[in-house]
Amino acid sequence: MNQHASDVHGLAAPYALDALDPAERAQYAAHLAACEACRQDVADFRATAARLAASVAQAAPDLMKERTLAAVDHVRQLPPRVPAAAPVPLRGVLRRKALPMALAASLAAAASLAGLAAWQHQEKQQLEQRARQSEQRLDAVSGVLAAPDARTVHGRAGNGALTSVVASDLRNRAVFTATGLPAPPAGRTYQLWLDHDGTMRPAGFIRQDGTVLLDGDAAGAAAVGLTLEPAGGSPQPTTAPLLLMALPA
Repeated sequence: MNQHASDVHGLAAPYALDALDPAERAQYAAHLAACEACRQDVADFRATAARLAASVAQAAPDLMKERTLAAVDHVRQLPPRVPAAAPVPLRGVLRRKALPMALAASLAAAASLAGLAAWQHQEKQQLEQRARQSEQRLDAVSGVLAAPDARTVHGRAGNGALTSVVASDLRNRAVFTATGLPAPPAGRTYQLWLDHDGTMRPAGFIRQDGTVLLDGDAAGAAAVGLTLEPAGGSPQPTTAPLLLMALPA
């Protein structure tokens, strides 16, 4: 573990993510026995990683079962097979009429099933796309947490939520975590900001407890802000900040 004593505290994230080699991990574990601050950081990072792992899981859409059953209800069924009746004079006529009716029913069923298959394929593609996006976000967040220059700052928002920011100049990204964040009022949302020389620039949204990757140039930012904005966000803050947390140099 080629780290100066002042840099040892920055290894909490890679330790929590099992990114250290065995020798470094053993040395850092010995450091943890005597450093309460690092033990707390490791616990925070492990909790964040657990929340990120849970966010990747993709449940089936709530309406999938209802939509499937509704689609099946519209598939016409063929008439049941019954024993042949005694010959009647109209037998030939009925046969000639039954054949096109059966063909029409079969074509209708095939068309309905084809539509159902296309819808299921589209749903599957959308689920796979969301899973890929979640995996990419998880990789990006993990990259920031494990960056060799990652630095962490903790704060408390005006509504009581506990917050932390992990920033990396090498990655030029920052990760924001909130715990105990109250649900926003109807028609409102929490918006994040990066302070660049006194100008607040939009950096994304957080709607509940969890971890998000901030948008924008984190390396050049001096602080992270949090405000309550109209749903959809604002180009500039419209309310007093719930949080304005300076980033460590």
